[in-house]
Amino acid sequence: MPDNSPRLIGCGTALVTPFNTDGSIDEAALRALVDWQIAEGIHFLVPCGSTGEAATMTIDEQQRVVALTVEQARGRVPIVAGAGSNDTKKAIELSHRMRDAGATHLLHTSPMYNKPPQRGIVAHYRAIAETAALPIVIYNVPGRTGSNVEAKTTVEMAAIPGIVAVKEASGSLSQIADIIRDRPSGFSVLSGDDELTLPVMALGGDGIVSVVSNVTPRLMSQLCEKMGSGDIDVARTLHFQLLAWMRAAFIESNPLPAKAALAMMGRIQNQLRLPLVPLADANAGAVRAALQAAEAIR
Repeated sequence: MPDNSPRLIGCGTALVTPFNTDGSIDEAALRALVDWQIAEGIHFLVPCGSTGEAATMTIDEQQRVVALTVEQARGRVPIVAGAGSNDTKKAIELSHRMRDAGATHLLHTSPMYNKPPQRGIVAHYRAIAETAALPIVIYNVPGRTGSNVEAKTTVEMAAIPGIVAVKEASGSLSQIADIIRDRPSGFSVLSGDDELTLPVMALGGDGIVSVVSNVTPRLMSQLCEKMGSGDIDVARTLHFQLLAWMRAAFIESNPLPAKAALAMMGRIQNQLRLPLVPLADANAGAVRAALQAAEAIR
């Protein structure tokens, strides 16, 4: 498949989906969030991933969120639309809908719950790549899927036309190092863990699909830019400035802390869809203190 889309590097935000009190999509808040993210220097946007609560959206809602993101971005940054499913046929249908919504890339999680063998994971991605007509980012997140995409499997899939990147959230630097060492030219390796952004880029990785950049897009983008230019001293300073927030962002399941933080900043309402619930009151102080440390709020 020909690929004329930009290579994914730097910091991409795994966007939350703002909701109204009745559970509907808060379209005005989403548009404002997209504009703010781009103004703050984010390099690409990733709507409808796990952070965006895609698991509780209908296909029509997912398409609407991606279409709004694309419309508001106006071509300023790539839009990597979540289209994952553990049903390969549904994943292909989602891919087509996200393409119709204007996405530039697709994010496909490794199948959850089914726990296919490695050859099944390859077959799943190959079937999607053969029909999706957009560049695909592999998403390896064993903590959510129940299975790991091994380094050799990722490298094998990197040779499939149309598969252009991996979001690696295994938490294993050893595994990520193996992928970086063996990947083909032009294949992007993106951290899926905010706290590992600096070490992954030090190994030669290309950036991050970030949760914390929902709240601190400028700092996370600058961290990636400094690592990309070899200015590790400044990148390290930014890492430590963000460290408390990187940890507080996962004090409860993502996106509970991120949505609470954005609500503290007045950017969205703190609304989630069941079975997710708002951040526990006992954890609000830690989130607020982390935001103050990152200078995101006073």
